[in-house]
Amino acid sequence: MTMTNILLINPNTTKSITDLVLKTAKGFASKGTRLRALTGSFGPRYIASRAAYAIASHAALDAYANDRGPKDAVVLACFGDPGLAALKEVSPVPVVGMADASILQACAMGNRFSIVTGGERWKSMLEEFVANHGLSSRLASVRTVAPTGADIARNPTAAMELLAKGCSACVEEDGADVVILGGAGLAGLAAKLKHMVDAPLLDGVACAISMAEGLALQKLAKAANGALAKPGAVDSVKLSKGLSKLLQSP
Repeated sequence: MTMTNILLINPNTTKSITDLVLKTAKGFASKGTRLRALTGSFGPRYIASRAAYAIASHAALDAYANDRGPKDAVVLACFGDPGLAALKEVSPVPVVGMADASILQACAMGNRFSIVTGGERWKSMLEEFVANHGLSSRLASVRTVAPTGADIARNPTAAMELLAKGCSACVEEDGADVVILGGAGLAGLAAKLKHMVDAPLLDGVACAISMAEGLALQKLAKAANGALAKPGAVDSVKLSKGLSKLLQSP
């Protein structure tokens, strides 16, 4: 059996979120997939603002640059995908973001989709994310619940009713055909909520793992030209050894 190695990077600094994502990913991965997971070595405990998002982009790149393990694909395990384009630039293997994979698969499942997540700041951030993908016309809504994703991860049972209500409102009031549960802290909850919502629910981890496996198996070549080709070498100051070396590599 051919073994596929997938590295998951959680760019926040909460290891329990990394553990949750890895556990959920193992439930969706194929038998021939070996998973590893890294946690950001610096930055916010949870990403709930643009400032934290910017720092997490650096943390994701740093984690990738200092990893020496085998990898046929990389999953950026944060809904919102901080640093995704930068990782795609420097990585010779496919890099998949949870949000990117989720909205593309939602479009394959239905005409219009909604996103439900924790933390009010994510509403505008995810609306901008979808707009940057040119998919605003397919977005029915982004609804947030009061607890953050970190709060939900700590006590998912307490948030189930809120999440189910939000998902149902996306379908009944906003016209969504598909609903995405967004956020690493919500990993695994789609399966628990699916009988409470009259529409398909997508799990961001499941979407990312399935896409990463498919791309890894194709053994695609790294783009030699274009927007995401490997950038030219540049010197740096006070970066980690691995990231400094990565930026200096032609």
